[in-house]
Amino acid sequence: MIIFGTRIYLYQLAILTLTCRHCGNPAAHTLTKHVTKFTLFFVPLFPISTKYATQCTFCGMEQEVPKEWAEQSQAQAAGAPGGEAYGRPQQPYQHPGV
Repeated sequence: MIIFGTRIYLYQLAILTLTCRHCGNPAAHTLTKHVTKFTLFFVPLFPISTKYATQCTFCGMEQEVPKEWAEQSQAQAAGAPGGEAYGRPQQPYQHPGV
């Protein structure tokens, strides 16, 4: 018997202050990286897909963003005074349908 599947890992890259496209409020947005990895016997082996997204902390609206924009925004946040940049993984999130 072989046990295989996928697991999604979330990495919080930065916290940005942006105007939300959904609610129109200037609020903090978390910039996250979603990496889906193939697992064999619950051991992550290699990434299958990578997506970047921002989420408004005011209304919760999440929007996917291009990789180039995410990397540029992360670099700007790390270089800004008082800017915070992250890269540690949060708890793996397994999609309910998986």
